[in-house]
Amino acid sequence: MNSRIYVVLLLLVFNTIFSQNENYSEFYKIRSKYEKYAENDQRALPLVNTLITKSKKEQNHYQLARAYQDALFYSSAKANKLRYSDSIIIAALKTKDNDLIGNSYLGKGIVYYFNYRQYQSALDQYLKAYEYLKNAKDPFQKYQNLYHLGVVKSYLGYYDEAEDIFKECIIYFKSKINQNIHENLIFNHRKGYYNSLHQLAVCYRNLKKYEKADSLIDLSLKQIHNSTLYQQEYGYFLKESGISNYRKKKYTLALASLNKSLKPISGVKDFAWGSVDYFYIGKTFLAMNERDKAVSYFQKVDSIFQQNNFILPELRQNYELLIDYYKKEKQPEKELFYTKQLLKADSLLSKDFTYLSTRIHKDYDTKTLQEEKVRLEKRSSWSMLIIAAFGILTVVLIIIVVLRFKSEKNIKEKYQLLEEKLLNNIELSDSSIAIQENTTQEIDNPSNLDKAIIDDILKKLKQFEEKEEFTKGGITLNKLAIKFKTNSNYLSQVINDHKGANFARYLSELRINFITSKLYNDKKYLSYTIETLAEECGIASRTNFSNLFQEINGIRPTDFIKKRNADLSKSE
Repeated sequence: MNSRIYVVLLLLVFNTIFSQNENYSEFYKIRSKYEKYAENDQRALPLVNTLITKSKKEQNHYQLARAYQDALFYSSAKANKLRYSDSIIIAALKTKDNDLIGNSYLGKGIVYYFNYRQYQSALDQYLKAYEYLKNAKDPFQKYQNLYHLGVVKSYLGYYDEAEDIFKECIIYFKSKINQNIHENLIFNHRKGYYNSLHQLAVCYRNLKKYEKADSLIDLSLKQIHNSTLYQQEYGYFLKESGISNYRKKKYTLALASLNKSLKPISGVKDFAWGSVDYFYIGKTFLAMNERDKAVSYFQKVDSIFQQNNFILPELRQNYELLIDYYKKEKQPEKELFYTKQLLKADSLLSKDFTYLSTRIHKDYDTKTLQEEKVRLEKRSSWSMLIIAAFGILTVVLIIIVVLRFKSEKNIKEKYQLLEEKLLNNIELSDSSIAIQENTTQEIDNPSNLDKAIIDDILKKLKQFEEKEEFTKGGITLNKLAIKFKTNSNYLSQVINDHKGANFARYLSELRINFITSKLYNDKKYLSYTIETLAEECGIASRTNFSNLFQEINGIRPTDFIKKRNADLSKSE
């Protein structure tokens, strides 16, 4: 959701204020003079300051919290929004109202997320809000907090988990849209609905569930294309439509949608999704062989990064494209500049991912499971039937825990074994070559090839390994034989005899051992997606990469990355 969420925060405490404040009508008279102003319209601030002074004088903490919420909403400077969010928390804590306190922490988290894109600070506030809102009287508060936790999971790349969260939010928000409630509440639930749909579409795109993503995009665009109330959300869906058309190589349609989405997105100063717009406009121009235009948009992405010190993981390629462009243009100074920018982006992403991943699982996922367990145990006392039912459930949970424990133990053992090999250099050298070469003297030479031919092929294989040429995609036995200027049968026989494996296995082990070494020794690789890791070592398919990684190393790549991140966190 966007900063318009503060409309919701005001409405959620409305009834409480009305029932607890005898001077409600006086506060209302002042507020009614500015409540029609648009967000960030600072003309409202003198009247808001009047409310703040009046609330302080009467020591009315409910009205003071709401007045500060108004100040936050109508202030245009993000620094002032952050300052007012602290004032809201101070006032809310004095009310001892858990719903209001939870909303105040959530509000500060939203400022960090939307106005600053500081995910670490935002998550800290969301988790504080969760403690107060988990038993909220109004479920809307619970779901708006859940939505933002889903955004963090999506940012981290946990798209499957985020998908479940956004689906849950969609069900709730949609259920309220057609109810007989205040029109402002319907407005805010509908915004929650559209924003959840947008985030779900982003998850589908990253999970390569393109048909589902396109269906959501088309449905949403039809619903809101004529609405003046949801222009920002309309911009988000236009963005996703543009990305979809780029993927389908419909470049003219892609440019039209992406450019059209810029106005509503930039209008609310959403630089994060704005940078995604610029990136895909650049990629579209690049696909159309208009390289200079493409670079101008890639540079806009970098400008946003420099101004806000924020970048989304999917924009990392922006720098790779800029580096490649200036390398071909033979402009080493700019090539060096964007190389440094890429390193800076990698460092920022690495810090974010390490911190956020640890906290989201430790402080949210684990606590949620524990709270659910306590709730179930309390309900189990209602009747013998329920006791029996939950007894069975407990057994099932224990079995799951035991199986998970065994699985974790097995993963730990596999990881330690692999780590030992890496550290002791038993199978993996610095260049990640695991194949143990047998010299011509150590085998019987069953192929009866001339020794000179064998030595020549072995020499070229060594160079092939040392130069890490195996990381290129599309390598086949015939292509390599042509490169070596030899016969493919000879090459196959030498690999079988002297590398102890057939060509396919030999190539797979080179690639997997290469990427394993990179994951262990270079932290930036830990933030890469599985698709990117596969590409880095020359494997075209994510599934094939994962299967080969587990087959050769005895552990899934995702588990290896989690264990390595955990080790690095401990050492830091």
